[in-house]
Amino acid sequence: MDEALLAALIEVERHVGQLGWDQPARLFALVRTADLIAAEPHLAEHLGAAAPDGFSSVEQDQFHAGEDLGEALARIAWPPAVSGCALSLERAFLPADAEAGLPADPSAAADAVAAHPERMDLRVVVGVTRDGRRHGVARVRGEDGDLLSAPDLVPALAQALAHTLD
Repeated sequence: MDEALLAALIEVERHVGQLGWDQPARLFALVRTADLIAAEPHLAEHLGAAAPDGFSSVEQDQFHAGEDLGEALARIAWPPAVSGCALSLERAFLPADAEAGLPADPSAAADAVAAHPERMDLRVVVGVTRDGRRHGVARVRGEDGDLLSAPDLVPALAQALAHTLD
């Protein structure tokens, strides 16, 4: 497990979580903390507790996913100074046995999921690095306990984020 990437994702999840639920997708550049301090010495005091070999997240306030997250990510290309990136988003999920009866129309399916009594809301934060590391963390709405965590938590999202680093 990559502890530096995991620590950055946990920090992003906490940051987004402080703003509550029902947040839009939010994009973050991941830069090496030591590189950030070297480029911006005035941040040294603010980043003093951060591990120099870790990542610092920089939110991209201008990012708006719009209707198609895949298309929005396809338009992004990070400069070489960015070591990785992370995306936070919220999604509703149903148990596998409840998915069978969903309508084929995406809009109708979204409405059905939103109204389903077994719906589970998740906040997912997925991050990738230029050298190929990937990880994700997730929190279930209403459960403030441990985060779910895995390198392959949302593989398609990790792949889309990795393409932004090409």
